Amino acid sequence: MSTTFTAALAKGLRGNNNDGGKRKLSYPVVLLIVAGALVLLSALRVITGATDLTSAGQFSGALAAAVPIGLAGLGGLWAERSGVVNIGLEGMMMLGTFCAGWMGWQHGPWAAALAGVVGGALGGLVHALATVTFGVDHIISGVAMNILALGITQYAAKTLFGAEGSAAQQAGGNDKQSPPMPNMGNFSIPGLSDWLTSVEKHHWFLVSDLAGILDSFVDGVSWLTIVAAALFVGTFFVLWRTGFGLRLRSCGESPVAAESLGVNVYTYKYAAVVVSGALAGLGGAFLAIGTHMYSDGQTGGRGYIGLATMIFGNWRPGGVAMGAGLFGFMDSLQLRSGGPTVHALLLLLAVLLVGLAAWRLKQGKQKPALISAGIAVALAVWYALTKTVPLEFVDATPYVATLLVLSVSAQRLRMPKADGKPYRKGQGK
Repeated sequence: MSTTFTAALAKGLRGNNNDGGKRKLSYPVVLLIVAGALVLLSALRVITGATDLTSAGQFSGALAAAVPIGLAGLGGLWAERSGVVNIGLEGMMMLGTFCAGWMGWQHGPWAAALAGVVGGALGGLVHALATVTFGVDHIISGVAMNILALGITQYAAKTLFGAEGSAAQQAGGNDKQSPPMPNMGNFSIPGLSDWLTSVEKHHWFLVSDLAGILDSFVDGVSWLTIVAAALFVGTFFVLWRTGFGLRLRSCGESPVAAESLGVNVYTYKYAAVVVSGALAGLGGAFLAIGTHMYSDGQTGGRGYIGLATMIFGNWRPGGVAMGAGLFGFMDSLQLRSGGPTVHALLLLLAVLLVGLAAWRLKQGKQKPALISAGIAVALAVWYALTKTVPLEFVDATPYVATLLVLSVSAQRLRMPKADGKPYRKGQGK
């Protein structure tokens, strides 16, 4: 790519990324937000006595729950940055879990991870063929992919794992799950982990909370978690620091303009959607490897939550990682601590809503401010009059968090301009 071509393409992207003068979040601001969140969690632990709120176990569970969601969200980012909406992330994760289970019990967890990538990539290829080549509506194609993947995995499980007298059945497989696979192993720093554990047990304000969080990153971390972190860094570098990424993002902003500058839009859309499926498939493989087998319904809607993290993250890798971390944290809460810890979060949510109400009032938006204040009062009363929350609400916590975060952050979001729009080669001539 020539310097002139690159400059023209970059200028076009800058013009299309105009956000109406809204202030963008810089890295120092993001770090301040993270630090503020940590202080709030520490204060909440001290006030409510919910010690598991910032424990190493809680954040280890959050990290494990965040990885498949984050990989699905990262996959959605690749597709939508090229202009293709990928509602089929859930189906591609299903294909990843099945392929990982099928390969894992025979050849081990690393072969399972590779098989999950291939399975998801094949799903992405089908979605690209439908949307890019044949011009099928992206939403319809994505929904069809989810339905197709569900049928394929259930039929294949019965055929390959549950067949009477088969090797898979004799190894422990059945119609709903694959035979168990070996453990992948994990990464730990024993000396540092022991010291952090001892600091955490003192329950010092902020210091012990930080020790518990850091301990979750140095003790018992899956190698696939490290791979996932590297993929987030690699995605940022490829899409925002290379000519390939510049061309790909131009296809999502203005494919006609990109084509006029010599970009083969179809090629880049295909590449992006296949990578999207591969990442979602790896997220599915992570689930199968973590439980040592494929099981029916294993994804549990994580593909859809991954799509929500991509939107919440404003189609940026860092935002997707933060969103996945938030939803992973809520998922870990409802699996580990249940009612008492989720009950403590009611107080935190009430405080945050009071702050939101004050901010809305300062902007002159009285009605939203009153609504936020009213909900804050209701949550404070709920917290004061109860000691726990119903189990049904605990199970719904990750999904409630998804809706709340999206509703609050919706005004700051800006999707790629050509995302989901039909494009045919040569239409700009």
